[in-house]
Parts: sequence; structure tokens; C-alpha cells
Amino acid sequence: MKVTVVFPGQGTQYVGMGKNFDGNFFDRANKACGFDLKNIMLEGPADTLKLTENTQPAIVAHSLMLWDKLQGVLSKKGISVDKVLGHSVGEYAALASAGVLSFEDAVRAVHFRGKFMQEAVPAGKGTMYAILKQEQETIIKACKLASNTDESVQPANFNEPNQVVISGDRAACERALAHMEEISGGKVKAIELQVSAPFHCSLMKPAEEKLENVLRELKFSTPKFSYIANIDAKEYAAGTEIDVIIKNLLKQVCGSVLWTQSIQTLQDDAVVIECGPGKVLSGLIKKINPNIKVISLDTETGLSEVEAL
Repeated sequence: MKVTVVFPGQGTQYVGMGKNFDGNFFDRANKACGFDLKNIMLEGPADTLKLTENTQPAIVAHSLMLWDKLQGVLSKKGISVDKVLGHSVGEYAALASAGVLSFEDAVRAVHFRGKFMQEAVPAGKGTMYAILKQEQETIIKACKLASNTDESVQPANFNEPNQVVISGDRAACERALAHMEEISGGKVKAIELQVSAPFHCSLMKPAEEKLENVLRELKFSTPKFSYIANIDAKEYAAGTEIDVIIKNLLKQVCGSVLWTQSIQTLQDDAVVIECGPGKVLSGLIKKINPNIKVISLDTETGLSEVEAL
């Protein structure tokens, strides 16, 4: 049997995450970040954990702690990993699971990624909206109509067929909503997200440029198994060149997360294991393809469900 392992992104964090894990991982995470990430993860407060520069390393660290446990179970069962993928920052955990980055380098990279993303846009300039039950083509067209040389908006996350998140300048986002109503001829259901910055849009260009300097200083290795990239929903085989992976990660900062399209590349009989905090990806995957079997590890029965495969 082969399994696909998926790693979650921002928004899945919670105070107390990782309380059952080996302290050695926390020591390594603290050293990688240069501050007490363990205390933020275990004790909070929630507002401190929610800061992007803390959230991203917390999620990746937690995901890779779970991955360490999962590897033991898979090895014992003789189950191999077919491919991995991660949602936004989860792509770093996915690549670390494939041996591309060490635990320390993955945690360090996303701490800076979060910091640079936060610094990229002045507070209040941008926003993000989750658009529900709207045709993806309508959303894409509306974003193009609403964008100009001074203000832009684009799809940021294709989370599942009935949920697409748009991101960009606040005024452009609001124009896009109006265009959607004109195109669809009905009221658009949109929820403004409580985020600290407009992620996965062109406003993140300063973060992309700063992140390149960090990534180029890290030690990358070719992947041991294939991964599906957010930026194009394509599968990159084991042994893919390092420069290709780095370029995919850099494009991802300003590009859309093609999660729906990525999951649609999986077969109906795929077994997917969600490795990280919460069960958000399990919910999305079931909406994309209800035939896929999904196991969430961040539950009391997660590892035992894997053992029962």
C-alpha cells in the first residue's frame, strides 16, 4: 500500500499544540527560531500564537513532530509514502518530510517567511475574502476586471470547489465582489477573513524577494519521494532539482494555492493522511472528492487508524 501525506497551513494553530511531543523537538525548534516557540505553542496567549511569524513555525514544527511518529507506524506496517503536499506554509513541512529540508531549516525558513509577509504590506491596505458557492471562472474574471495598475486582487486559495479566497488591495477586493454580483446576477456570499496581511497576492512581492536570500542560505537536498506543488498543482518526482523546488517556493508567496486542483490529481482510491494540527484539510478533501479516504493524525485515534490500514 502507498499513501499520500498532506500538511496543513495557517489557521489550524491552537494553544496547547504539541503538548504530547518529545521536548527534544521543542529545543530544536527554539534554537532554529532564536526564541521560545515552545512556550508560545503550549501556553499562548492565542494572540501571540496568531502572529504570522510565530504561527508558521509553530504549524511546521507540530506537523514534523507528528510526521516523526507517523514514520514509525508506516515503517512497522510496511506502508510507503507515494507523494506529499502541503497547503501554503504546509508545503515546507511536506518538503521536509521528503528530506528536502532539515527540521531546523524548515522551521527557520517559515519563521522568516511569516515575518517578511507581515512586513510586506502596511496594516489596513489589503484584505482577504472567502467567496462561497461561486463559479471559479466568475471569481477569476471579476478579479481581473477589478484590478488596475495601482490596485490589484487575485484568487489566493482554491480551497475546495465552493470556497475560493481572494486577496489584494482592499478597494480592489471590494470592486471584485461587485463585479461577481454583476456577472452572476445574484448576491455573493463573501466572508472577510481576520488576517494580518493579504497573503498569496502581488502585494507580497517584497516578502518573496527577502525570502529568496534566506532560502539560498539553507541546505536543500533532492526529494526522496514526489511532491505536488501549490503553484501549479503538478507532481514533481523524487530527485527533482533543488533550484526548481526553491523557485516553486518563491512563486508560492505571491501565487495562488491550487489546493482543489492538487487534490483532483489523486485517484479515487487514494489513502490520504493529514499530518499536522487540526482537521481542516480532511474537511476540504472530502468536499473535493468524497471517495478519498482521509485520516487526521491530530486526534485521539489518528495513529491507531493508520495502524489499522
